[in-house]
Amino acid sequence: MEANAKHPPRIIDLDAKTLMGADVEADISPDLPRRQWLYAWLLDPNIEGNYQKFLDKWIGLLIVANLFTLVFEHVPAIYEPYKHWFHIFDVFSVTVFVIEYLTRLYLAPEDEEFKKGKFPRFAYIFSPFAIIDFLAVAPFFLQAFIPVDLRALRTLRLLRILKLFRIVIPAIKEYRDLNKNRTFRQKIHALVYPSEYGGAMQSIFESFIGLWVLISVLAVVLESVQSISYVINIEFVILDALAVGIFTVEYMMRIYSCVEEPGYKQAISGRFKQASTPATIIDLLAILPFFMEVFLTHVFDLRFLRVFRLARLLKLTRQSDATEILGKVIVREWPVMSASAFIMLLLVVLTASLGYLFEHEAQPDKFENIPTAIYWAVITLASVGYGDISPVTPIGRAMTIVLALIGIGIFAIPAALLSSAFSDQLIKEREALKMQMMQMMRDGTLDEAEILHIRQEAKRLHLTIEEINSILEALVKEEEEKQHKIAHMPVHQIAERPEYAVERFKSLLSEMHQLAMLTDTAQFEASVQKNDRFSASEMAVWNQIKNKTT
Repeated sequence: MEANAKHPPRIIDLDAKTLMGADVEADISPDLPRRQWLYAWLLDPNIEGNYQKFLDKWIGLLIVANLFTLVFEHVPAIYEPYKHWFHIFDVFSVTVFVIEYLTRLYLAPEDEEFKKGKFPRFAYIFSPFAIIDFLAVAPFFLQAFIPVDLRALRTLRLLRILKLFRIVIPAIKEYRDLNKNRTFRQKIHALVYPSEYGGAMQSIFESFIGLWVLISVLAVVLESVQSISYVINIEFVILDALAVGIFTVEYMMRIYSCVEEPGYKQAISGRFKQASTPATIIDLLAILPFFMEVFLTHVFDLRFLRVFRLARLLKLTRQSDATEILGKVIVREWPVMSASAFIMLLLVVLTASLGYLFEHEAQPDKFENIPTAIYWAVITLASVGYGDISPVTPIGRAMTIVLALIGIGIFAIPAALLSSAFSDQLIKEREALKMQMMQMMRDGTLDEAEILHIRQEAKRLHLTIEEINSILEALVKEEEEKQHKIAHMPVHQIAERPEYAVERFKSLLSEMHQLAMLTDTAQFEASVQKNDRFSASEMAVWNQIKNKTT
């Protein structure tokens, strides 16, 4: 093993925030010069816990909001009534961008990229990112001095979208470094599936897809409003085509690269297996209505398929494990739920039959037959009570009162079952993760794969830092008790248990290292030489331990 090899962290050296990769407080001295202090807090990407990532995130969201604003400004029916608010938002955006530009200009002498030059601020001004930042605000001030056509001004403001490169380009560089010497398919897999090779670029890809899901669903909802659809119908068509194009490319990327996933290794059967998973079927349903409407509209009237575009919202379940937990709950509680469903069905049919029997003669138009009465029975037992069908006979009304009271309990059973079972399943999975963590940590260390697994599972199950910390404390306490027990056992008993022998050996090595660190080396070696108390092999061990501590 190389001398500089990275050893797995020991449990006693870990805290919950380190284990979970949580944000730590920035260690920035308040005694730094003002400019260095500001740069450390605002712009330095190498300091954990500062505001650099926070500022980049909100600047990015403001840029995206500006893009949507520019799109809506091209729709007179939307822009004209709210022209004043559009202007206020533009002034706010420009103010933020100008403050950002001036801050970066002021702090340029502290930036590693520019500080080596003679004139760091001039170097910053002519850097690509600074030019993009300048072009993002220049059109706003340009109109104050030069008569510019409004349409041309709006076009120039599209340059603000280029500011996103400040976030994307570092992520691309990281992505390239992580995937160096890997195949094209492996690179695609790292982009669309969570892995150690994805980095920030994989998160950006997921955020991009999630954003387009929300945009396309919002477009489908607004398209149903006749007054809006009439004004921007063409924009809706273009937007839908773009969304389908993006989702189609994503679907093909997932199917193409899924063979890199464990369990999907086979070229054909692996892809069919991936295509049949619920998440991938949802991806297919997100794009299928568009292509069916395009290619089969001359055969069938498929306009009704447009409403199924709302299935795209289900794509967001890929980023949430709540649906998976709900599926486990339903499977686990199915015997009880099926019995409850049977009772509900029996009660509905019985109620509908009695309603038909008592009300048919008085209201033949509403209680025409038992199937029609089923509708009334369901809304009565569910305590909805629309009022469009209601009994008029005394015995019918008396029966309705009794059935409504019964329905409160009967129809609440499935909801109560799902609620309690969902909570119980979440607790069980958290306990299972805790047991996994305890098994992983029993050797006293955690490797990178184990830490990654713990982080992913803890995030999925919403474990808090306090809960993780309690597990670590329990493990440290258990380890200390174990070491104390072994230390007081006779050597021959320790030798009978190999795992105890290993622990005792590690404990003795640790004590020897501490002794070498705390003891005066010169006096120690002088005492050894004076009394001739070390053999050659013992002296060799001492020298090895001493060299590692110095």
